[in-house]
Amino acid sequence: MSGSDSWSVQLHVSETDGQTDAEAVLAMGSGQQLKGRGRARLNPLDQQVEKIGAEIALARALSDLAHALLHAAAADVEGMTHAPAHLHI
Repeated sequence: MSGSDSWSVQLHVSETDGQTDAEAVLAMGSGQQLKGRGRARLNPLDQQVEKIGAEIALARALSDLAHALLHAAAADVEGMTHAPAHLHI
């Protein structure tokens, strides 16, 4: 890659019966996509505040996406070097 490139992340969240599911989708400049998923469950003793469930589920989806992106980068490094790559977040 030379110059500049634009990647974008779309976030999707849905809540059903005290369970919030989220997905983070990374659209990479090459046309590839990576996805991360996250979930939050409402404790029956807690008040239902949808925003908090969305925040937790989306944070987990973004974390999952970050790990997927790092795994993809490690695979690319290994493909170029033919040696194990050790990348950490």
